Amino acid sequence: MTVSLRIFAFPAMGPACLVTGVLFVALCTQMAGAQTQLSSPLGTGAGVHSPNSPIAPLVERADVLPWSLLTDVKSKTVKNRILPVYGPEITALNQKNQRVQGFMMPLDPGEKQKHFLLSSVPLTCSFCLPGGPESLVEVTTKTPVKYSLEPVVVEGKFLVLADDPYGMYYRITEAVAVK
Repeated sequence: MTVSLRIFAFPAMGPACLVTGVLFVALCTQMAGAQTQLSSPLGTGAGVHSPNSPIAPLVERADVLPWSLLTDVKSKTVKNRILPVYGPEITALNQKNQRVQGFMMPLDPGEKQKHFLLSSVPLTCSFCLPGGPESLVEVTTKTPVKYSLEPVVVEGKFLVLADDPYGMYYRITEAVAVK
């Protein structure tokens, strides 16, 4: 049996709504995995770049963290919570200055953003999450970054989160936009 699920999140409701959707997908994945074998895990991985998307996928860059590394995360269930289990390569990135490239998911209205999510794939639907929590990085910037459908690169203090209340796996603080 194949399970399919679509999560609707409304950006105007802020990051909690989007992240709650990520957690809901992860929880459903755990529950469905115990009951049936899925053809592809829901709410996990880097997400899927739609072949119908008018936006080109990310071009690999040597000067940014690769999504293949960031999405290489296992999970464990502890007291009804799904928590990430990171390998030593990811853990070593914590509290260090890093660059990440991705597609901007604004959390507030406006042309310029100081708080947004970066995704490994472009959004194909403004109400759907593109992948699991390992495919997103929460970003807070020093100065606003202009919204773009094109990939953006930010650099800042990279945090690897063990038990974030919003279900995020990664966060960059004090970020600045980089060309």
